[in-house]
Amino acid sequence: MINTTIYTHEDYQPGLSIDCVIFGFHDNQLKVLLIKTPYENKWSLPGGFVPIDEDIDDAAVRVLKIRTGVEGIFLRQFATFGKVKRNDTHFGNAILEHLKIPREAGKWLSQRFVTVGYYALVDFLQTVPQQSKKEELIEWVDHKEVPELILDHKEILDKALITLRNELNLIPVGYNLLPEKFTIPELQKLYETILDRKLDRRNFLRKITNIGILNKLDEKKSNVAHKAPNLYTFDKEKYDEVLKNGLNQGW
Repeated sequence: MINTTIYTHEDYQPGLSIDCVIFGFHDNQLKVLLIKTPYENKWSLPGGFVPIDEDIDDAAVRVLKIRTGVEGIFLRQFATFGKVKRNDTHFGNAILEHLKIPREAGKWLSQRFVTVGYYALVDFLQTVPQQSKKEELIEWVDHKEVPELILDHKEILDKALITLRNELNLIPVGYNLLPEKFTIPELQKLYETILDRKLDRRNFLRKITNIGILNKLDEKKSNVAHKAPNLYTFDKEKYDEVLKNGLNQGW
């Protein structure tokens, strides 16, 4: 969260905040980036407020960098969350005292906030978060072992995961998440990990081949116990073209 001891409520768009759901994939694991502050027992998504003089997409990029040190990734806006009392008891006296904000000056933090959700999917080994404050914890957590979260952050996380899974029907994934050379079973496992279900091998091969984003190499994977599978690479030009135009199929 932005340092509220420096900025006052006049600096911010009233009642508007941002929360980021950063999914990380590597070696068939899907994780989410979470933060734990010293003044709360629960974990949270990286989030913050929107300055009056900043575009909301720019604010999301800046908030993520300030809270986690993560930058250079594409954030997708996916939903807004605005239940009437979603944050009315969150900024209590204990938090205000920890942040050294006078009770009267901190009243704006207790107003109703509508939050805009952003998400991204990255390689969590290549995306190393950094603590914004020494007393904060920031960790990649398995998406199936997420602890109790503050406010409605579990609802935000669940909605982001549903959105990510639905996006697999609209755009390809895998570039920057797999080695430069990979096998079809490795690509299929990426999809299965995100979807959290098994896919038929033949159907997957047919569908992913029909998209036209793969180059089959005259190489096979080495050091395998059984029949060595073929290696593939992504055709970056065709991959970007499909990203732009979208898909019309389901998994």
